[in-house]
Amino acid sequence: MPCRPGLLPRVSAAAPRSRARWLTLVATALVALVVVALSDRPGATRASLPDAVPAELRIATWNMCGVRQWNCEDTGGSRRKIQALKRLATVDGARVIMLQEVCAGDLASARKELGQGWRSTFRAYAYRDARGRQTDVRCAERRQGQAGFAILASSSLSRVSVVPTRQPAVGLRRGILCATVASHGVQVCNAHLTLPGGDRAHPDWEYRDDQLSSLVGAADARTVFGGDLNSAPPSAGSQDSWIWPYDMYRSYRECDQGSASSRSGRATHLTGHKVDYLFTALPRTHCSVRATAASDHLALVMGVRAD
Repeated sequence: MPCRPGLLPRVSAAAPRSRARWLTLVATALVALVVVALSDRPGATRASLPDAVPAELRIATWNMCGVRQWNCEDTGGSRRKIQALKRLATVDGARVIMLQEVCAGDLASARKELGQGWRSTFRAYAYRDARGRQTDVRCAERRQGQAGFAILASSSLSRVSVVPTRQPAVGLRRGILCATVASHGVQVCNAHLTLPGGDRAHPDWEYRDDQLSSLVGAADARTVFGGDLNSAPPSAGSQDSWIWPYDMYRSYRECDQGSASSRSGRATHLTGHKVDYLFTALPRTHCSVRATAASDHLALVMGVRAD
């Protein structure tokens, strides 16, 4: 029979099963229409999807002081350092961690304990003698393997490369390691610079100015770069201000940089000095300094918008 507008057709009481089935179909159709309408609204979010990538990416840099023979005897053993590294990933939410003075064995253990999906890339430090012979630096315990610098990430790393830099003719050779974080399409570059007097053949030679220039030269608009730069900020009165490239604080901003004119930041070393940095041109969302009780360096953690 025809039905009045806004009313459901009447169903004979002699057919209760058909009526119940019909009402169930109507209710299901109405729910489906509501879901479609909500999901098709302009600006509707689908953040609940399991493969959604967060817009914020947190990146940390930390000198682990894992090479025991480098005045790190009093900073704790491997277990304490691995636990501190895991806290950066779990408590502080760092999805990418740049590491300096890390032992290859400790890096492998931390990566395994963090679980499936975590990846790393590692480069060993090398010592070059007066005859030009170069040998990798090893950590104190055999199981710890080589000493070096690394990038640890919760997603795959691509375009891994070592940035060419000037290094001491005789002495310890560090370096710059870059990789692209696949989940966000952000390049990260981890640097560990040469200390003043680090060239035993030429102790008066300065390497950090050239190394900083190489570091900035490897960056673009979607890069986060930094590490242990073994340098004080280029603030007024600093005798080492000249080593910093002009664009370092202008085209990019440092994690702890309060304003465009600021050249300071919280201390990242137990001596009270800032020597660890994170720079980017991406919008910053977070900056914190974390004591780990497992190194003479504090960890620096920065959040960026990477969407």
